[in-house]
Amino acid sequence: MEIRALRAAEAPAVRDILSRAFGPMTDETWERRNTSFLPAVEAGRVFAAFDGGEVVATGTLYDMTQWWHGRAVSMAGVSGITVAPEERGRGLGRRLMADLLEHCVRFGHPLAMLYPATTALYRSLGWEHAGAQHHIEIDTEALRRVAAERVPVRRASPDDAAEVAAVIGRAHRASLDCGPVGTPETFWRRTLENRDEYCYLAEDGFLAYRWSDSGNGMEVTRLVASSERTLRALWAIVGSGSSTAETVRACLAPFDPALWLLQEREWETVTRSQWMLRLVDAPAAIEARGFPPGVSAAVMLLVDDPRLPANAGHWRLEIKDGEGRLERSPEPRGGDAEAVRVGARGLAALYAGVPVATLRRTGLLAGGDAGALSAAFAAAPFSLDFF
Repeated sequence: MEIRALRAAEAPAVRDILSRAFGPMTDETWERRNTSFLPAVEAGRVFAAFDGGEVVATGTLYDMTQWWHGRAVSMAGVSGITVAPEERGRGLGRRLMADLLEHCVRFGHPLAMLYPATTALYRSLGWEHAGAQHHIEIDTEALRRVAAERVPVRRASPDDAAEVAAVIGRAHRASLDCGPVGTPETFWRRTLENRDEYCYLAEDGFLAYRWSDSGNGMEVTRLVASSERTLRALWAIVGSGSSTAETVRACLAPFDPALWLLQEREWETVTRSQWMLRLVDAPAAIEARGFPPGVSAAVMLLVDDPRLPANAGHWRLEIKDGEGRLERSPEPRGGDAEAVRVGARGLAALYAGVPVATLRRTGLLAGGDAGALSAAFAAAPFSLDFF
């Protein structure tokens, strides 16, 4: 069995395997998927396992970034992992994922992120749960009562794609966000070309929403703003639909400021789609990440990562003045007992802000004095995209 990059002429075979694995795909759905899938094929980022010339498994590595404490870190978005039904149970999924992990190294991504269909497989290769995409249902009438000033807001068109990407990036940077995916201008051009997605642009904010099939509900797919005035103005646009939509389903951060604009908050329906993280190049990932100013830590680490040996071994982790460094170190004088011991999963969870006490009680971290790391890596990771 051969695993290699998919050629453009072989792309239609992916539709067949996806349909067999997850259900029939309409022409419209396939064409919409192709807007991001075909460029990935052309870039050599879609891989497939072939058995006798037939595609029996496939997966994609999208070229993305991910925000960590206000800094954009290069990240591989692992997507579309599919194994043909007749090939399941033979270890092909694990073999494909191991191959994709090597390609993440080759592409130079310090991080890799995915939404898991099964946790066990990805954990066995070093991924760990890190954050979630949160959807919250809000009463539209409550949004209608949000007080707002008039600020310059206009309908966004495909020609605004670059500005939309820049506005969103500035908002994540200013908010010191952790977890959101950074997508290129081409992604936003496709979104702005979608006639069923209604988009508005302000100098420091962006709104995208769509109507439910029944027409009595709205879904806010993106609403970010860098100032209170713009935040209120964009939510006022959503709230103006209260005469038609009873509820709004919004993709938000867990501490999104919108939730503190509401006059009443008694209960909320929240749906979480978990995502997992993996450090591909540990020193590069630490160096690229942002950290809270005024927090410092210096810890000896012993990392166990048999899948990516370049990450394994003794390290000195130092965090100071908002910067992080992970540098090779000799074995501590007192031996390994002095070092904080983590595997690939524990390192990914620590990077994502999971508290040290939690990691110790789940066996993902042991030994050493790691108390300062909880404050240094503190985060509430979230995502606004599903891929």
